[in-house]
Amino acid sequence: MKWTWWKVLTVVFLLYSAAAGFLLPVPRLAIVNESIRNLYFHVPMWFAMMVILGTSVFRSMQYLRNPSARLDILSHEAAKSGIVLGVLGLATGSLWAKYTWGAWWTPDPRLNAAAVAMLIYGAYLVLRGSFRDEQQRARVSAIYNIFAFAAAIPLLFILPRLAGNSLHPGQTGNPGFNKYDLDSTMRMVFYPAVIGWILFAFWMTQVSSRLAFLQLKIDEK
Repeated sequence: MKWTWWKVLTVVFLLYSAAAGFLLPVPRLAIVNESIRNLYFHVPMWFAMMVILGTSVFRSMQYLRNPSARLDILSHEAAKSGIVLGVLGLATGSLWAKYTWGAWWTPDPRLNAAAVAMLIYGAYLVLRGSFRDEQQRARVSAIYNIFAFAAAIPLLFILPRLAGNSLHPGQTGNPGFNKYDLDSTMRMVFYPAVIGWILFAFWMTQVSSRLAFLQLKIDEK
C-alpha cells in the first residue's frame, strides 16, 4: 500500500490536465486557435514515450550484462508501452495537423522522422516474434532495442532540425510555444500533464509486466 501514492498521483494529474485542458482559457494564437489545447496531450505523450523507452533500453543493457527472464520481460513490456504512447502521439499529432495545416499528414521532416522511428520499433515486435528459442530471442531483442533507441534520438531531435524549415512548432522558422505564448495558465496544466503521462507509462508497464511474469510461471509448471 505504501507505493500506491504515485498511482493516486497519476490519476489526479491525468484527470486534472484533461479537465483543465478542455475548460481553462488558452492564448488566442493565429492558425492554431483552440487546437492549442492538444499541447496538453500530444507533447506529454512524447515525453512519456521517451522516458519509458529509455527505461526499456536500460533494462536491455542490464540483460546483456546479466541475462535473466525478468530483465527481458521488463525491457519488452517497457518497449511496448513506449510504442503505444508513440502511436498515440502520432494520432494526436495527425489530428492537430488537420485543424492547423488542413491535412492529416504532410511531408514534414519531423512527422516523417517520427513515423520512421515508430516503424523501427514496430520491427522490434516483429523480430521478437520470429524467434522460438527464448534466450536467443531475448539477446537479439536487447541488442536491437538499443539500436532502435539510438536511431530514434537523431530521428526525433537532430535530423528534423538539419532538414530546414518545418511547420512543426520549435523548428527552424517556426518557434515553439514556450518561446512566445506558453503562459502561466498553460504551464499549470502542461507540467502536471507531463508528470501524469510519465507515471501512467510506468503504471502501464508495471501491469503488463506482472501479467507476463504470471504467464512465465504458468509456462514453467
